[in-house]
Order: sequence, then C-alpha cells, then structure tokens
Amino acid sequence: MIKARAVRPGDRVAIVAPSSPFQVDELEAGLGEIRRLGFEPVYDERLFERRGYVAGEPAVRAGALLDALADPSVTCILTARGGFGSVQLLPLLDPAAVARSRTLIVGYSDLTSLLAFVTCQCGLTAAHGPSVVSRLGGGGTRYDEATFLQVLTGEPPFGELQAGDLDVLRGGEARGPLFGGNLIQLAASLGTPYAFDPPAGSLLLLEDVNERPYRLERAWTQLRLGGVIGRAAGIVFADFPGCDEPGARPTARTVLADLVRDFPGPVVFGLRTGHTLGPALTVPLGVEATLRAGSHPALVIEEAAVGE
Repeated sequence: MIKARAVRPGDRVAIVAPSSPFQVDELEAGLGEIRRLGFEPVYDERLFERRGYVAGEPAVRAGALLDALADPSVTCILTARGGFGSVQLLPLLDPAAVARSRTLIVGYSDLTSLLAFVTCQCGLTAAHGPSVVSRLGGGGTRYDEATFLQVLTGEPPFGELQAGDLDVLRGGEARGPLFGGNLIQLAASLGTPYAFDPPAGSLLLLEDVNERPYRLERAWTQLRLGGVIGRAAGIVFADFPGCDEPGARPTARTVLADLVRDFPGPVVFGLRTGHTLGPALTVPLGVEATLRAGSHPALVIEEAAVGE
C-alpha cells in the first residue's frame, strides 16, 4: 500500500461533494470545526452544484475531486456528506493519478464506494471517518477528535483503538490489512469493474444503519458468495444502529452472530464508527492491524495511514 501524505497544522484541506447535496446553512459549523483543529478548508462553487438527489453531474463532481487530488498544496480531502452517488465518479477517475497524489481521502456511508476504489484499486491508504456536515459540524458529540487527528497526522502512534466494549462473536486473533466500510455499498459493488476485492488475509470492517436484518443477511450472502468473506482473516462489525427488527426480534447482532457461526477467524461486534449514534471513531484503511477477540477484545492499528 502507498501511504497518503501526513496532514500538518495549517495544511489546506479540500472539501468536495461526491455524493448527495447538503443544506448550505449546515456547512459553516463543519468548516469552523476544521479551522479549530488547525487546518485550512478550501472549496470552490462546484461544492454547491445540485442535480436532484446528487450534488451535480458526475463530471462536475469528479472534476472537483480530480482538481483537489492534483493540487500539491492539498494534503487531505474531506467529503461534505454521504447519501448517494459516489459510485458514479469511479469511471471518471484514473487509479494511477489517485495513487500519485498521495492525498488522504476521508469519508463513510455512500463514500465507501470511493474508499474501496482508493484502497483496493489504487493501492492508497484512506480513512473511514467523518463527513463535514453530518459529523464534523456536530463537534464532539458526533465524531471522535482524537482518532480523527491520529489518522490525519500519524501522531501519536495509533496502537489499540479505544473502541469501548466490543462483543466477541467468534474468538481468536488475526493480523492483516484492514479494508471495508458500509456493508450495503460493498455488496452492491460486486459484479462491476469496481468490485470490492481486498487481498486474502485481510480484516474486514463492516457497518450500516437502518437496514432491517434480512437486508443485512442479503448483503452478507452476496459478499460470501462473491468470495470476499472466505478470503478474510477476521471481521469487525460496527454497532448497526436502527437495524433491529421492530420489537427487537431479531436484532442485527443476533443475525450477524448466526451468519458468522462457521467463520474460522475472530469476529467482534460494536465498534463505534460510521453511522454510530455517538462520537464516531476514525479508522484507517489499508493499514496492518490485529484483531484480538478474547477476554479483552481489541482492534490494534499496527501502522500509520500516512507518511512523509
């Protein structure tokens, strides 16, 4: 994997909208938070493009992303919000140019399509982390500042992710590069030229929100039949808020626990990242990690996502 460049205080951070549009009045809080953290947010008028449920034509959104990647003064790209549409940009992106930029791209939810492309097809590290409007704009109640800064700057060394109480679904320990994101988005990529294709021996991070248990099983089955699950060494589930069946039967946890009953490696449930209800952890992708699923379960990040 190629490591993205480290983000330093005062660096320019580009804001782009690869997916859905947002409420303009909600943007300023996120920009203020970026400035408070010591970075300089930059964007142009393409950020405010609109075309129905996406933030402008694919060529416009891709152009803004490509311009940010080509700007050597920009060390990080933050996304305005998720929603829908980032997959439309992939045919317009050059994997070699993305890798050469060594620009850290941060996002979650619909941005999983872009993160999977960057990590699996471009070979560049990325970050499963907050969007500007829905997470950074909410301050400390919506995102975890410590892990966000750790991933962007590479300092201090990451080590054990402060993940709270992880629920062990399958015991054991495994080490490998960490890939993943939104479960439904990853499953939807299969059968396309941009299929989620992490290397054998990887750890998979999977999360989602407001998807009923049968939809989670459908997506899981698609990944399993596509060979993705069988190549994995371990699985980290997030906490899947809003995914329990009405009446709490069945729950997302019980369904996922049943689906991994024959999985040979460690599996944990409850990592607070992505669509979690509280402050969301930022998790580096494409880096070596160790998953320990025993009496003290933990996800240990073994290397920084960024370098000089």
